[in-house]
Amino acid sequence: MKTTTEEQKLMPVLPVEAYTSQEWYNLEMEHIFGNTWQFAGLIEDVANPGDFVTVQCGSQNIMVVKGKDQRLRAFHNICRHKGTQLLRSAGKAKTAITCPYHAWTYSLQGELQSVPDEEKQFPNLDKKKFCLHKAQVETWRGMVFVHPDPKAEPLHEFLCGFENYISPYHKPEELQELTAFKQEHVIHANWKLVAENYMDVYHLNHLHSKTLFMFNHDKASFGYAGPHYTFVEPVHEKDYEKRINNQPISKIKGVDSTLVYVPMIFPNIGLAESQTNWSTFHIIPLAPNKCKVVLRTKVQPMSTSETIKNIPKFIRSYFGFLQLQKLKDGDPMESYDFVLEDNYACEQQQKALQSKMFSVGASAEVTEAQCRQYQQIIKDFVEGNRHLHKERIVMREFQY
Repeated sequence: MKTTTEEQKLMPVLPVEAYTSQEWYNLEMEHIFGNTWQFAGLIEDVANPGDFVTVQCGSQNIMVVKGKDQRLRAFHNICRHKGTQLLRSAGKAKTAITCPYHAWTYSLQGELQSVPDEEKQFPNLDKKKFCLHKAQVETWRGMVFVHPDPKAEPLHEFLCGFENYISPYHKPEELQELTAFKQEHVIHANWKLVAENYMDVYHLNHLHSKTLFMFNHDKASFGYAGPHYTFVEPVHEKDYEKRINNQPISKIKGVDSTLVYVPMIFPNIGLAESQTNWSTFHIIPLAPNKCKVVLRTKVQPMSTSETIKNIPKFIRSYFGFLQLQKLKDGDPMESYDFVLEDNYACEQQQKALQSKMFSVGASAEVTEAQCRQYQQIIKDFVEGNRHLHKERIVMREFQY
């Protein structure tokens, strides 16, 4: 990694190369994504014995499998024979794990069970020595997290008290995923630009003036718990309750209707906790200049009678959505979709990084301070100084 000098262009803490070079990207994969707890999915993804999900943790692919004993286990997704990847993406109802290359077969507990032509080809094979390499898995608030190192710090230690700065009202493990609301966006921008945009309070009143005007951004409170970003802001509109009541989705029981929480677990999993839904915003690096964002939404479960009662609202919502879809094919800034607005802004910034004229002229003292802090955290992790962010307190709080 090149040493940062005064002549280098900064963003404003990290060098521009941190957003454009393969060298920086590789370091992040090793020191951040390959060495921290990573979001693997929701508990519903692995609800039954044999269900599995896989997740890329830097250069290491990890699989989570539910065993017949209802326990979740995590393993490195490589066969002990020649290292072939065993499972792809996600799936259900596997009774065993079989390598697609030479059919070495493992139990859901990771034990090597059978090897084709074992007597002739491997007469002295001790199968107990070739169990799958273990990784670590834990669940938290209905979410599944993995760590490539089976001896890594427990998840609650990594969270550094973060749970004290999220919504105390939401219980996502009791909510139901609205699969029709799942979104995937490939964004031609470095993953950190998307994460920093998620934290950037300065842009909310401007880029999202048509889409997020119902929240009082001027009264937002934000900061850090360890390396994790915290954010909460109040509802702005007087008729916000009326807006919610006209939506086809029921309000979540017991949730405070005056506040929304939008924090982010380091390095890349955002949460959005509002009156009607609880969502995950998962930023997945793909290349130095490309990433994918996956959004999943959970809502209050509705009975059959409630669903029938809300059919007219669903119809109005559906046709309204179709009208907006027509706009999406045009200018993203006229789409009335804040996600598309953000994606567009991040891609334009990535393009600008290639310009000889690029520089960050100034950084907002308060409403971009958290972005500078995030860059410092990235820099410290890459340089081996992650211990600087172990404090279980909010290191600094910001507010207008």
